[in-house]
Amino acid sequence: MYETVLVPVDGSPEADGAVAHAIALARVDGGTVHAFSVIESEGELGTERPEAAYRFSEPRGRQATAQVADLAGDAGVDVVRHVREGIPYQEITAYVDEFDVDLIVMGTRGAAAADRTRLGSTAERVITFADVPVVTVRLTEDAITDAEHVSIERIVVPTDGSDAAERAAEVGLDLAEFVDARVDVVYVVDRTIYDLEDAPRSIIGLLREGGRNAIEAVERDARDRGLTVRTEVLRGVPETELRAYADGVDADLLAMGTRGRGATGDRLLGSTTARVVRRADRPVLTVNSSR
Repeated sequence: MYETVLVPVDGSPEADGAVAHAIALARVDGGTVHAFSVIESEGELGTERPEAAYRFSEPRGRQATAQVADLAGDAGVDVVRHVREGIPYQEITAYVDEFDVDLIVMGTRGAAAADRTRLGSTAERVITFADVPVVTVRLTEDAITDAEHVSIERIVVPTDGSDAAERAAEVGLDLAEFVDARVDVVYVVDRTIYDLEDAPRSIIGLLREGGRNAIEAVERDARDRGLTVRTEVLRGVPETELRAYADGVDADLLAMGTRGRGATGDRLLGSTTARVVRRADRPVLTVNSSR
């Protein structure tokens, strides 16, 4: 399914979980892992990178890709290594087009660090602009860093009936079908939009009906594929409910849609998907609605 899997690395431990998942996903279908490191050509304020920084970053990037090559080789997975100079998210998305990449797997430092570091912003920009699905793996104490221990047996597919959610559901079900995973289709009635305690029962009923309709479309597709599927309508703050649900069923992955290229940076940062990507203890597969 994923013949070409790109994993950006920069020598930091935040990428360890992403490397393990990239290798595991590539191995499923005999694919190739592309270990890619970008040496930033500009500082955060657009200033030119000092030569001393390059002399430090270039060997580190090569060492990072070499480590991926060693791990992939141990797992019997083919690997390609590249180190380039430029603006990370631009180089990553350009690489996708150049090498016909099927999937990007990358690490993220999580909520606090994402607000103040390049890696966090790079991941969000890649999610927004990449033309292929992106799996983000956040570094946690329990993060899986060995490809041998990576398994995808249960996938949570949140939906709200939007085009973005439907596209993500399709990709998530494709993966579930390929690895024979169970699927949970979830809709969250957003209490941040409606004061559900005071709302008329008719309003709450309409919201639940809309959620059920959105779920049923994905559920039919899953059952047509012969997948085991469970559905749930929840009520609360979407990001919080989705993370709690995924934890409760011990999901291996969440598959979610994004607004895509039309979204501004601020809108992506404020989206449910962005919050889940930043805070989820489990990998998140994001699918751009413009794909």
